[in-house]
Amino acid sequence: MKLILTQEVTGLGAPGDIVEVKDGYGRNYLIPRNVAIRWTRGGEKQVASIKAARSSRSVRDHDHAVQIKTKLESAPVDVKVRAGEGGRLFGAVTVADIADAIAEVSGESVDKRTIVVTNPIKALGSHEVSVKLHDEVSATVALNVIPA
Repeated sequence: MKLILTQEVTGLGAPGDIVEVKDGYGRNYLIPRNVAIRWTRGGEKQVASIKAARSSRSVRDHDHAVQIKTKLESAPVDVKVRAGEGGRLFGAVTVADIADAIAEVSGESVDKRTIVVTNPIKALGSHEVSVKLHDEVSATVALNVIPA
């Protein structure tokens, strides 16, 4: 099945890419979650607009990504959350919370879909997350989860 990706799918492609996937994966997973649309000749025209939107959101180039990386890795980012007894959180720290905290500290807006949290953050303290800034540049950000 040929599909046009509308969002980034890890291991498959970026928005605007035309990919070939198994029928069940496309029909039961990608299309219902609005991650992809069926490929048609008319849909091919949408690829240009998807790629234009992607380029406006993404980091300009490799050098700009390296600058952002040094800015993010230079100082820890504080994330304020509600916490109960013993430092346990009410819920978990979301990637949207992390993206907002990064934007406050560094002044650079980071797309929440580029933030990789390996294990859910459910306790106060120091944690690390990875931010994929460019195809070749990833930054490791130190988070300090503190009570609000």
